[in-house]
Amino acid sequence: MWPRLCQIGDYMDIQWYPGHMTKSIRMMEEQIALVDIVIELLDARVPRSSKNPDIDRLSRNKKRIAVLNKADLADKRVTEKWAAFYSDKGFQVVTADSLNGGLSRIGEMCLALMAEKMEREKKRGRIFVPVRAMVAGIPNVGKSTFINRFVGRSPAKTGDKPGVTRGRQWIRLKRGFELLDTPGILWPKLDDPEIGVNLAITGAVSDTVTDGVTLCLHLIGKLTRLYPLALQERYGIEADNGAEAVLNHIAKTRGYEKKAGEPDLERTASAVVNDFRAGKLGRLSLESP
Repeated sequence: MWPRLCQIGDYMDIQWYPGHMTKSIRMMEEQIALVDIVIELLDARVPRSSKNPDIDRLSRNKKRIAVLNKADLADKRVTEKWAAFYSDKGFQVVTADSLNGGLSRIGEMCLALMAEKMEREKKRGRIFVPVRAMVAGIPNVGKSTFINRFVGRSPAKTGDKPGVTRGRQWIRLKRGFELLDTPGILWPKLDDPEIGVNLAITGAVSDTVTDGVTLCLHLIGKLTRLYPLALQERYGIEADNGAEAVLNHIAKTRGYEKKAGEPDLERTASAVVNDFRAGKLGRLSLESP
């Protein structure tokens, strides 16, 4: 008899705000006056949860570009709805996958946003007016990979764990662009528990501060409602059996057992969450506008 682990409806209170994020916010506050445009990367699977209100506050007087990144992992139809949603709110919107393209439009957007200022500066005698943009976003949203592809070289350190980029990096481009790469930042208090869960599922929150089994049960619960066939096709189980039954079934079919013959639910949960993050369950979005 496998133990009951948690209720899907009981969200975990996930909070993660390392000390370096406070320093990062201060650095962004100091540097924001130097840029004309803020390019904010959002996770296309969770655009609402990955939109940092602190970045909105810092950028309120700047031109804005919203990049729906990792779009190859998200439901295309839902991503299109999010693009329309943010466009209606006044953002220039790009749907992108940092690994496979979709970035060429951003340079054109920056030039278009700066056209009026550049023309004004030319009349004052300034022939060369560089475009200065800040690239911002939550941890692990793909900023460094995005910058490396946009620049065409590898000036930004990348990693698959949140919090790899710690300090600011100015990157000058031959095309007259100057990009300020900033560390991934969350906001100090995640007031909505569902946002915390979404950020943890997608890897924006360190795995060390969450219970892996509980997190996986939340993921299974979401997929049961939104994409039940994804679980069936990947693991060969009907999603309506309940989240705990699904997790136990996967442990059994994968042979994930402890020495006493009990299912290794921690290992199983890690495998399921990693399958989602890697797109092995299909193109899935966890929230709609």
